[in-house]
Amino acid sequence: MRGAYVKVEEIARRLGRHRSTIYWELKRNASAHDGGYRAIHACWKASGRQKRSRRNMRYGPGDFEPVEELLREDLSPEQVVGRMRLERRGTMSHETIYKWIWLDRRHGGTLWRHLRGARKQRRKRYGRNDSRVRLAGKRMIGKPPAVVERRSRIGDWEIDTVHGKGKAGVVTIVERRSGLVRIGKLERISMAQTGSRTVKLLSGEQNPVRTITADNGCEFHNDKRVEKSLGTTIDFATPHHSWERGTNENTNGLIRQYLPKGEDLAGLTQRECTKIAEKMNKRPRKRLKFRTPNEIYDGLSPVALQT
Repeated sequence: MRGAYVKVEEIARRLGRHRSTIYWELKRNASAHDGGYRAIHACWKASGRQKRSRRNMRYGPGDFEPVEELLREDLSPEQVVGRMRLERRGTMSHETIYKWIWLDRRHGGTLWRHLRGARKQRRKRYGRNDSRVRLAGKRMIGKPPAVVERRSRIGDWEIDTVHGKGKAGVVTIVERRSGLVRIGKLERISMAQTGSRTVKLLSGEQNPVRTITADNGCEFHNDKRVEKSLGTTIDFATPHHSWERGTNENTNGLIRQYLPKGEDLAGLTQRECTKIAEKMNKRPRKRLKFRTPNEIYDGLSPVALQT
């Protein structure tokens, strides 16, 4: 019909298609030589694209069953791929998994809900006056000791709090080498509650609590009691130098998947905090070569980390 100079609108009417579909077909399969449209050439081009298409892959629904199981544990597609390769369970790419997720969504599935969305990161305002209460005699970490900075041992922790909409919040404590996290509910983010919860969370650790690097918030000013109870030392990061507690800052971002910013945490229980921590500690990490924090911390799967 196009060769007979029939208008696109008329072709669309006769074929029962929208005119934009016809325009797209003509544009996509036009001859590179003279810009004309020939059905046989269009068929060849479409066949070639189909053979090259990543969608027409060797994977079937059965191949995605273990993938879906890991996705429902809140692993990212990249973590799924890394873990499956570590366990020699396949060589599927994370791009393929993303395509499967969006195909599942188009059919009413919910796999996409387990993806971590890009959340707005908290931005510290540099240059403003620091109005927080100063604690006399507290140790500032400055540049951490080499053994801490290299993450070459178990037992060096970072601590911070995550605030909710009201007065309630949580304290997060992360082990630097393994990324293992402990999360504690705080009815009120205060010095007394933060110190008490910290001692409860870390007092039963199987590995020595060697050092703790804390944020500069007033809630951590009960440091001497915590040091005495745990037999450790607490140093404070430089104000507005969040990179001195990079492991903790990153972990707090991951926790926001479960405790979104602006949510009232008053109804949150310690049991729920523990479940969130357990879920995160079973999640493979790229920097651990897709081992889990639990495996590294417990020494179940020793791995030589880059130091």
